[in-house]
Amino acid sequence: MGRPTAKKLVRLIMAIVVNIAIFLAATASSSVPPQAKVGCKSKCGNLEIPYPFGITEKCYLNINFSIECRTQHNREMPFLMKSNIGVTNISLHGEIHVLNYVARACSKSDGSLYSNKPYITVPMFTISNTKNKFTVIGCDTYAYIFGKVDGESYRSGCMALCGNSTESIKDGPCSGSGCCQLEIPEGLKRIDLVVGSFNNYTTVNESINPCGYAFVIEENSFEFKKDYLTNYTEEEVPLVLDWRIKSDTCPTDKCLCGPKSQMIMNGSEYYCQCQDGFHGNPYLDHGCQDINECEEGSNLCVPDASCENAPAGNYTCHCPEKYEGDGRHGGTGCRQKYSNSKLIQIAIGTGVGFTVFLIAISWLYLGYKKWRFIQRKEEFFKKNGGTMLQQHLSQWQSPTDTVRIFSQEELEKATNKFNESTVVGKGGYGTVHKGVLADGSVIAIKKSQLVDQSQTSQFINEVIVLSQVNHRNVVKLLGCCLETEVPLLVYEFITNGTLFDHIHDRTINNISWEARLRIASETAGVISYLHSSASTPIIHRDIKSTNILLDNNLTAKVSDFGASKLVPMDQTQLSTMVQGTLGYLDPEYLSTSELTEKSDVYSFGIVLLELITGKKAVSFDGPEAERNLAKYVLCAMKEDRLAEVVDKKMVMDEGKLNQIKEVSKIAKECVRVRGEERPNMKEVAMELEGLKVMQVKHSWINNNLSNSEEMISLLDETSNSTQFLLSSSMNPTNDNSITTHILTTHIPDAR
Repeated sequence: MGRPTAKKLVRLIMAIVVNIAIFLAATASSSVPPQAKVGCKSKCGNLEIPYPFGITEKCYLNINFSIECRTQHNREMPFLMKSNIGVTNISLHGEIHVLNYVARACSKSDGSLYSNKPYITVPMFTISNTKNKFTVIGCDTYAYIFGKVDGESYRSGCMALCGNSTESIKDGPCSGSGCCQLEIPEGLKRIDLVVGSFNNYTTVNESINPCGYAFVIEENSFEFKKDYLTNYTEEEVPLVLDWRIKSDTCPTDKCLCGPKSQMIMNGSEYYCQCQDGFHGNPYLDHGCQDINECEEGSNLCVPDASCENAPAGNYTCHCPEKYEGDGRHGGTGCRQKYSNSKLIQIAIGTGVGFTVFLIAISWLYLGYKKWRFIQRKEEFFKKNGGTMLQQHLSQWQSPTDTVRIFSQEELEKATNKFNESTVVGKGGYGTVHKGVLADGSVIAIKKSQLVDQSQTSQFINEVIVLSQVNHRNVVKLLGCCLETEVPLLVYEFITNGTLFDHIHDRTINNISWEARLRIASETAGVISYLHSSASTPIIHRDIKSTNILLDNNLTAKVSDFGASKLVPMDQTQLSTMVQGTLGYLDPEYLSTSELTEKSDVYSFGIVLLELITGKKAVSFDGPEAERNLAKYVLCAMKEDRLAEVVDKKMVMDEGKLNQIKEVSKIAKECVRVRGEERPNMKEVAMELEGLKVMQVKHSWINNNLSNSEEMISLLDETSNSTQFLLSSSMNPTNDNSITTHILTTHIPDAR
C-alpha cells in the first residue's frame, strides 16, 4: 500500500489527540465530585468521610468534626473522636447516623432484677427529635428517659404491658401492649435510660422472656414484632444526630460555603448545600460541580432530538434538520416542517377538538369527585353506626332525650375547617377543638383517634347513654358527627380550665379549702351517680384532675369519657387492656387487668390527696420520698405530721385542719391496695357531702350567733354530729340508716 504521506500522519495524530481530549472531558464530567479535602483520607472502611468531617488533623473543621478510624475485628470502623459512639453514615444535609446502646432489665433465677443504665452524650451535636423515638419493649415493663434541654432537666416515661394473654399483641406500630413509644423534645444533647419492672416479671406469661428493653432509635428503622417479647438480641440500635456549624466563627458573609452553594440558617447555626443544578460537597472550594443532565439521563429531550449541556442545571434540545420545535417532552417536540395549509387546518381542528374533549373530561371529573365525596360521607355514616343511632333516636319519645346529629359542614364552619388555632387540648384519646355554631353557641368538639370497627355498636351505645346523663356536674354531650373517617363528639364548652391548672399553675389564683371540699364533693357525687344511678352503670376509668373542668363559679364538671366502660347489670368486673394515667392507676387493676368500680375509687382518692397537698400524683422533680403522692401522704399521716404536707397556699385554721384530717382519712380508705377494702363511691360521696354540710353550718354559726357560750355549745354539738357521720359511714357495723337519713336531708337532687 506504500508509506503514508506526511499529511496523513498529521491527520492521524490530530484525530488521536481529539479523541483523548473527548475521553478526558467525558471522564471529568461524569466523575463523582470530591468529598474530602485534597490530600486527606476520604474513607474509613466503607464509609465516606466528607468535609467538614475528617480523620486526621487539618482534614476536619474543628475537633467536634473529627472522626477516629479504629481497627476492630480486622476491619476499619469510624467513631466520634474520644468516644465509643460508632458512626454508620454522614450526610451533608446536617445528619450523622450513629449506634446507641440498648437499656435492659431481666429477672434472675433468685427473683431479683438485673439491669444496666446506658447513656449517650453528644455535646457538639443534637439528638434529632424528628427522626428518633423513645421506645420500650416488654411485658410488665416501665422505662424512664432523662436528659437536659437548654439547661433544664427533661424527664419522661413509658409503660409496656401485656395483660394475662398475649394473643391480642400484633406486629406493627407500638400501641402500649408489648411496646410503647414516645416522642422526644427538641434540643437534647444527652440521654440516660432506666428500665424496671412493676413485679420483677413474676406475673408475665411463661412464654414471654422475663426482660424489658428501652432505647432511643431512628423511627424509620424500627417496626415492632411480637417475637421481640421472646427473643430480642440487639445490643445497639441506630440513632440520628443533627449537626450544624456555629455562625459566630464565620470569616466571611458566606462562612464555609463554597462557590455555587447556599447557606441554610437555623438560629445561630447553619449548614451549606449546592445550588440547583449542582452536586458535590458545598464546603470545598470546587466541591459543587455542574450536573450534566445530558449524560445522566435526567433531561426531557425527545428521542429524535440531541442534548447539549449548559451550566447551572440547564441544557438545550436540538431537533434534526428538516424538523422544528423545542425538542422537549411536554413542549412542541420535534415535528416535520410542512407547507401544506390543509394539514395546518387539520391540526387546528384537532387542537380545538382536543380542547373541547379536555373540558368535558374535566367537568365529568369534577362531577365524579363531588359524587364520590357524598358517597364517602354516607359510607362513613354507616360504618360509624349512624343507621343504628337513628333507629334508637326514632324510639325515644321525649325531645329532651334526643342527641343531635351534626353535619360535617356545620362543624367545619364552626372551627374554620378544624384550624390549628382552635385546638384547646390534646390527649391520649383525641384532640379537642373550640367552635362557635351559627346560633352563637360555644361548643367543644372532640376529634377521636381511629375507632375499631368491631366496636361500632359499643361506641353508639356509649353515645346514647352519655347523651341521657343529665347530671349538673358532667360535661353535657350535645351530639356527634358520623360523616367523617373518625367520629366527632360535640360537648358544651367549659370556660375556666381544669382542676389541675388551678391546683398546680402558680399563675392562676389559689382556690380556698372551702372550694376544694365542694369540688371534691361534686366530683364524688358524679362518680357515684355513674356507678349506681345511671341506666347502665359506667366506669370512668380515667379520673384525674385534668379531666375535672371548672366553670366561672368553680363548679366541677367531669369530662373525657373516651376510656369509659359500660358495665352490664349482671357483671361486677370487666377484663380489659389496662388503660389509665400513671399515678392515678389502680395497682390491683394494673396487675390483674380486671376493671371494677373500685378502680375509679382509687383514682378519686389520688385527686383528694392533690386537693389536700397541692402536689402532683407523680413528680420526679423533688426528693425521692415525694415522688409517689399516695405513699408520701400516707407516711405523713402515719407519723402524725399531716399538717406539714397540706398545701401552704391555703389559709388554715384549726377548724379547716380538722376537716382536712377527715378528708385525708377518706382518701386513705380510697387508695387501699386491695379493691375490696375500699369504700364504694356512694359511701365516699355521702362522707364528703356530710363534711360540706357541716362546713356550711359552721359558717352560718360564725356569721349569725352573738352569744359566745351558745356558739360554743352549737359548735360542740356539730362536731359530735360530724364525728358520728364519719364513724357510722366508714364502719359497716354502725347503724347506717341514721346516717342516710341525715345526709339525704341536705343532698340536692343529682340532676
